[in-house]
Order: sequence, then structure tokens, then C-alpha cells
Amino acid sequence: MARPVFGVAVLAILAASPAAAQQPAPAGRIKVVSGAAFVVRGSNSVPAQAGQVLYESDTLRTGADGRLGVTLKDDTRVSLGPESEVKLNRFAYAPAESQVGLVLQFVRGVAAYVSGRIAKLAPDAVRLETPSAIVGVRGTTVALRIDRP
Repeated sequence: MARPVFGVAVLAILAASPAAAQQPAPAGRIKVVSGAAFVVRGSNSVPAQAGQVLYESDTLRTGADGRLGVTLKDDTRVSLGPESEVKLNRFAYAPAESQVGLVLQFVRGVAAYVSGRIAKLAPDAVRLETPSAIVGVRGTTVALRIDRP
């Protein structure tokens, strides 16, 4: 009786392995970092480093002396100044499959955004969210300052 139960357990583990091994596709990379800057992934916060890969759902935070520059896979560029936070809520860039989209949630601080290919291919697929507004992008450069009360 122990062998059938063991066999079922092994099959369950093997079936789950491909799903566990799948990594999300990288959304982009950190290009420049200075001062205190962090990437928050899930419940883990790690110091940001140039070359570090970013994924959909990552949050970028800078401290009082922090600055951060990011380039996404579609050549979108985002720069953060001191005391800033932005969440990469959605990133899809698979134009061959007609899957493109970008949602950035600017929580606080100072940021600059320069649109990439997603904005050129599907302008309605890009959203910049702030605590008080949602900005649609039509292939442009945007500077934001979000003050928190």
C-alpha cells in the first residue's frame, strides 16, 4: 500500500516542478543607481544594483539620497529621484503575439518617464497611475512629482 501512495506523491511533485521552475519574463534592468535604492519583490527588499533584472510586480524605492534609472524591454525609461516609489504593476511586451501593456503606479516622489515601443504600438495599453490621476500616454516624456500629505 505504501508504494502506490509514494508513486502518487512523486507524480504530484514532478507535475508541479515545471510550474515552479517557470520564471516570469524579465521586464527590464536597472541601468544606474546612486545612494539608497531598493527593489521590493514580494515581501523582500534588496539593495538595487546596476544590471539587476526587474519583473512585473516589482516596486522601486529610493531613500533620501537615492536615484535610480531603469530601462524596460521595450526601451521605456523611468528615472526616480530621492524619496520616490513606483510599482511596475503590469508589463507585457510580446508584439508578435499582440500582447503589449504597461502600467506604472507612481506612489510618491519625483520621476521621469520616456515612452518606449509599447506606447508606439498600442498607446491605449500604457497607463501611468498616481494617487489622484491616471495618465494615458501617447508616446511622450512625462515628469511627475507626487507629494504625500
